[in-house]
Order: sequence, then C-alpha cells, then structure tokens
Amino acid sequence: MLKTRARYHLGQVVRHRKHPFRGVIFDVDATFSNTEEWYESIPEEARPARDQPYYHLLAENSQSYYVAYVSEQNLEADYSGEPVAHPDLEDFFGELEDGAYTPQFQLN
Repeated sequence: MLKTRARYHLGQVVRHRKHPFRGVIFDVDATFSNTEEWYESIPEEARPARDQPYYHLLAENSQSYYVAYVSEQNLEADYSGEPVAHPDLEDFFGELEDGAYTPQFQLN
C-alpha cells in the first residue's frame, strides 16, 4: 500500500523551482493522475517520479494566467507575501491571510 503525505496544502502560494511561475494550490493528487501523453511530453532527464503528490495550481507568470499540474519535487513555498492575480482565484478562495488563501468551500 502506497502512503503519501502532501507537503503543501490547499490555498497555499507556491512557486516552481525551475520555471518562472507561481500559483495557488486548488487540488492535490496523491500520485500522478494526468495523461500518459502529458507525462511522456516531459524530457526523460527532467521527468519527475510518478509516486509523489501532484498539485493543481491557479498559476501565473509575467505574461499569462493558466492552470498548471506540478510534482511536489518541483515546488517550493512562496513566502513573498505578494498576492496572486489569477482571474479564477475568487471562484475558489477568499482573502490572502498569512501566505495562504482561505477556501470559499470544501474543495477536496
């Protein structure tokens, strides 16, 4: 039996370790749950392990807003205190408090 424990939580602001984007976690998968095509599109030398938590983010970079799917090993907490400006954020969360957004309702 596989046991995993997510390091990050719903509403937390995180940033990608390798790419210039950050976001707010709105869902967590205990292990990889995306398509095989998506997984195979990542270069083999950079491909993260499947048996770790994967996070769904309301993500932003300097050019756009989008939804990202990121392995735990590629995330780190964002302690900047800067709000995230993703346009869908208010559909899921309330105000930013102590580095995390308060869920509007039970998400998962």
